Amino acid sequence: MNLHEYQAKELLKQYGVAVPPGAVASTPDEAAAAAKELGGDSFVVKAQVHAGGRGRAGGVKMAATPKDVAEAAAKMLGTRLVTTQTGAEGKEVRRVYVEKACDVAKEIYLATLVDRSLGRVAFLASAEGGADIEEAAARTPDKILKLAVDPETGLEDAGGRKLATDLGLTGLQADAARSIMIAVYKAFVENDASLIEINPIAVTAKGDLVALDVKMIVDDNALHRHPEWEKLWDEAEVDPDEIEARRFELNYVPMDGDIGVMVTGAGLALGILDLIKDRGGNAADFMDVRPVATREQVAAGIKMLLANPKVKAVLVVAIGGGVLRCDTIAEGIALARKEAGGHVPMIVRAAGTAKELGELALRNQGVDVIFADDLADAADKAVAAAKGKA
Repeated sequence: MNLHEYQAKELLKQYGVAVPPGAVASTPDEAAAAAKELGGDSFVVKAQVHAGGRGRAGGVKMAATPKDVAEAAAKMLGTRLVTTQTGAEGKEVRRVYVEKACDVAKEIYLATLVDRSLGRVAFLASAEGGADIEEAAARTPDKILKLAVDPETGLEDAGGRKLATDLGLTGLQADAARSIMIAVYKAFVENDASLIEINPIAVTAKGDLVALDVKMIVDDNALHRHPEWEKLWDEAEVDPDEIEARRFELNYVPMDGDIGVMVTGAGLALGILDLIKDRGGNAADFMDVRPVATREQVAAGIKMLLANPKVKAVLVVAIGGGVLRCDTIAEGIALARKEAGGHVPMIVRAAGTAKELGELALRNQGVDVIFADDLADAADKAVAAAKGKA
């Protein structure tokens, strides 16, 4: 789940990270009022969308007066901001964040993420932060510093001290950088984050370190541990199918292919996607059904796939075991077919608990599906069906 900049800043502020004073606004008048409340003679108006590259796309503007702030907000609100991360369709700007501008002397990049190659949380940092960090990283990768954190000991002082020194910081600034690292690491772990990126950390003319822009992603599979996240969820920024999937407790990621996929198990789903690709096809999604899914939840997922105009075939792989049985999956398929119709071929590979019952239920109800003998056969039939050869 992506957080907006203002949400991420508010969270990090609770951990002691310094951020510029700011306020969110959804109208030009609210933006002007926020500037008046903040005071001063220099402001930054930022479009709040779940995408980077806002500055180059016109989503970050400087303003000198509350009137200028209102004018900048009026030009952003209601428009679709197109950045390198949004795609050609862009994202509609529904809110702006107004904050006091800082007198920046130096920009530093700092990010915390999960390094899956090491199985640890790691810091990435660079003494050259700002809008051109991607180009700088590609041009001079040796300037990107890395610090992996041992989960047994956490962020040790020696590691933080060395990283701060390597960033060219000394004295009180190095101490401040270490404090930010400690706070960010704690926020990362306690909030089940997958990314916290501060770009840049500004070293101000007075020598203070301030987080000017923050991007944060948290794992919504941990929602049961964080009920407070419900108020952070911005449905306007999320694909409607993802919202529907979340409502029915399905793990769903949209993709660009034409074969709708539902599988009972995330690892198995990834294997199926590889099989489809290997056979010349392309999946339209990743959809993983929970081990305790009901037939209604299965039906909701199938109907989502059938409603996708790009989908030319649907592949369901049901491995019964534990709580989830193949006949439950079959009942969900039958329910979805009755309610949504049978306008695309559906391939079903069932195995494990209640396999025979599931297949019998589909046959007895006259549900039009194509049964597969194994996973390879299922992928072959799905690809053929999508190409009109079923």
